[in-house]
Amino acid sequence: MRCAVRVLRKGEWDKAEEVGAVSLDYDGRQRRRLRMTDDAGAPFLLDLAQVTPMRDGDALALAGGGALRIIAAPEPVAEVTAETPLACIKLAWHLGNRHTPVQILSERHLRIRRDGVLMDMATGLGAAVSEADAPFEPEAGAYGGSSDHGHSHSHGHAHGH
Repeated sequence: MRCAVRVLRKGEWDKAEEVGAVSLDYDGRQRRRLRMTDDAGAPFLLDLAQVTPMRDGDALALAGGGALRIIAAPEPVAEVTAETPLACIKLAWHLGNRHTPVQILSERHLRIRRDGVLMDMATGLGAAVSEADAPFEPEAGAYGGSSDHGHSHSHGHAHGH
């Protein structure tokens, strides 16, 4: 079985090495070791030394040569549009305070995973919210790696989750 052993960043790998592609949602792009299938249906083993967040346009280097291009697959998201840039900053703060991955699309437009509670919160804060299916590539976060809740910094305060 083919084995993917390293993530190659977009723009840092030779497209002539591409032997296939793999479409993954956000969670699928946050893995370390897992049996997967590429877009042509061929199996491979993802076997990275550590979890390495992958983004659209990156590639997986295969042991023995070749690369699988990573495609950010569409998934259920909410498009959140604020009336002003300041309102968008406030929305981003409230979402970040809930440790929610957020993709910043413009000074007035955010994308989050589809979540009724967060969508209601955004609407309550004056944003227009709509559902969509689109690739989700949130900010990576100040502490490196993924922007999921698995970070390891200390807040020095308690959360009431």
